[in-house]
Amino acid sequence: MSIPFLHVADLTAVLGNIPPDTIISRTLYADERLKAILFGFAAGQELSEHTASRPAILHILQGEADLTVGDARYSAGPHTWVFMQPHVPHSITARTPLMMLLLMA
Repeated sequence: MSIPFLHVADLTAVLGNIPPDTIISRTLYADERLKAILFGFAAGQELSEHTASRPAILHILQGEADLTVGDARYSAGPHTWVFMQPHVPHSITARTPLMMLLLMA
């Protein structure tokens, strides 16, 4: 059963401090249509190249990162927003402590 709504007043408070050499993830919401996962990366941490079987949106909330999507490379910072179709290879490396919201449809 889905909850009728979810309100998070401050996404940045959900993860707290991110320990060195760590990637933290917290599932904020999941149902049959949508999954919302909040990630916190310590500086230097990376998610190596991978794909997702569902459409996905990356939204950088805080910090700076190197982002690769397909063959394109980007410098990503606060407010960066990326939509990806299923099976698009992508990776991310945090240059500074980083917080990112991942939405999977």
